[in-house]
Amino acid sequence: MLTRLDDKVALVTGGARGIGREIALELARLGTRLAINYNSSAAAAESLADEIKQLGSECQIIQADVSKKEQARGLVKQVIDHYGQLDILVNNAGITRDKTLKRLTDEDWEEVIDTNLNSVYYTVSAALPTMLERQYGRIVNISSFVGQAGNFGQSNYAASKGGIIAFTKSAAQEVAKHNVTINAIAPGFTETDMLSQVPENIREKILSKIPMGRFGHPNEIARAVVFLAADGDYITGQQINVNGGVYM
Repeated sequence: MLTRLDDKVALVTGGARGIGREIALELARLGTRLAINYNSSAAAAESLADEIKQLGSECQIIQADVSKKEQARGLVKQVIDHYGQLDILVNNAGITRDKTLKRLTDEDWEEVIDTNLNSVYYTVSAALPTMLERQYGRIVNISSFVGQAGNFGQSNYAASKGGIIAFTKSAAQEVAKHNVTINAIAPGFTETDMLSQVPENIREKILSKIPMGRFGHPNEIARAVVFLAADGDYITGQQINVNGGVYM
């Protein structure tokens, strides 16, 4: 049994679908009051909020493009203004623009770096003052095994996710003495909308490289995140791999 989080407030970026949705639901089951950020999936966010309220937890949904620093920092401010605190921050928002380097455009590079990596800096820098003041915070950044191992046609995505790991390790050292932990989860190939767009023949090739012989489920990633938020009090600066053995 995980520790209850009835007195805690959590913000999940990119929380309307996929892994973010499951993270929000798992946090709600532990009693967390939630803020769900979405960019374009308004209907999915509203549906999730209704489901969370049925679980007995309070839920606020906030539209913001976290690749834009004013919106990302404004998002954090809205949560703190609404609830009066922010205890758990999960940076889950992410996109892909997969192309080989010879086809990759500057826009492809910048969009992925801004959404996946810069957003983490924006939200963490906005959340830290209140966490440091209250001497409590749990920050979990969603990286990827691609940031560790690389992957063909994903140099921009790999750079963004590897950057998250490096940022996590450095930031964690700075705030550990204030009872603020910062960790990264590095999922492998997981059954999300992103993976569903991959052609079947490519999916079969991917599966052949996963020792466990299957893709991950979003809830399996979510449970690792929630463990860090609820009971990872002495874990910081770490990358936890949830990947079926695709990268060891």
